[in-house]
Amino acid sequence: MTESGGAKLLSAAFAGPHAWCNEKMMLAEDLSDGIPLTTFFASGAFERALATYAETSHGTDRRAVASMWSLYYFSCLTIPYVVARVLDHQTLPVGFDEMTVALSADGLPRAFGVATPGDWRDDDQREIFSVLAPLMEGHLARVVSHLKTVGGISPRLAWNNAAVYIDYALRTAGTEPLSDQADAMVGCRLMPSGAPNPFFDCLRHEEEDGTRVCRRKICCLRYLLPGIPSCGSLCALPSQRKQ
Repeated sequence: MTESGGAKLLSAAFAGPHAWCNEKMMLAEDLSDGIPLTTFFASGAFERALATYAETSHGTDRRAVASMWSLYYFSCLTIPYVVARVLDHQTLPVGFDEMTVALSADGLPRAFGVATPGDWRDDDQREIFSVLAPLMEGHLARVVSHLKTVGGISPRLAWNNAAVYIDYALRTAGTEPLSDQADAMVGCRLMPSGAPNPFFDCLRHEEEDGTRVCRRKICCLRYLLPGIPSCGSLCALPSQRKQ
């Protein structure tokens, strides 16, 4: 952990083009309005957050509201985790039971708090499931369950939403994109443990008009929310790509 102008930075990797991560992931003690995740999801606060976002976005489809909410959640969580892991060999402590979350006025996730800066592992990062294990097993699986129970979205959709941001971070975090690891994340039906890989086939990269584009397997349903722009070529629905 470093300091900049007297402010504590959670990761040395959160600098330059990744400085925005400082606003999304920080020490819990610095996130004054943070709520423990266990409390947030067990107390009805999650339901209220979805209701607030539905009201402010004028969304009437609960699945679309929950899916869009999860996109903010997963981007705030997974991109800083991957950036720190790839650029500084830092494994942030992202266990569900040890984190806090703060919301914006519209009910969307704004930032996460972690108990400590975690630890540093000068290890081989070529095995993507080893890199992602703390994130997948210690956090994502729990949230996916809540998104299904309360938000009504399928686990397949929720994992697809998370995969988009992990894929993006792996391909853009470093000077040498970890494209092979990103491909392996969605290309393996089973993880090294033998368990089914929830990211399998979530994304595919295709040639379109001479350009390689990334495309989702399942639509995030954003087109059901008024005023929300299409995700373009990333969309799983051909009818929505040009919107």
